[in-house]
Amino acid sequence: QVQLVESGGGLVQAGGSLRVSCAASGRTFRTTYTMGWFRQAPGKEREFVAGIRWSYSTYYADSVKGRFTISRDNAKNSVYLQMNSLKPEDTAVYYCAAKSGLTAEYDYWGQGTQVTVSS
Repeated sequence: QVQLVESGGGLVQAGGSLRVSCAASGRTFRTTYTMGWFRQAPGKEREFVAGIRWSYSTYYADSVKGRFTISRDNAKNSVYLQMNSLKPEDTAVYYCAAKSGLTAEYDYWGQGTQVTVSS
């Protein structure tokens, strides 16, 4: 099994920055997993934000490109999302996810951390 625990959410003013972290653990976790961040705003469906492969290549949703940066530290089994120039529309619960590659879907999910951007 794999456990993902997010941290670092909070309240920030528009234009500010915040970094959320995700720590992975579990017997079956592998640093070769693709890691991703998703978010879900009230009344909306969960959406993809950013992903990082084992090779450290990254990809982003158009809505956050140029503002958010995903990174990983395999020695710490951790993935991070640095969020700059935050907007009120970035307000959501942010979820960390891991993809083993056995299917096209993300296999494991964290419990989420709330990010609120005030205007």
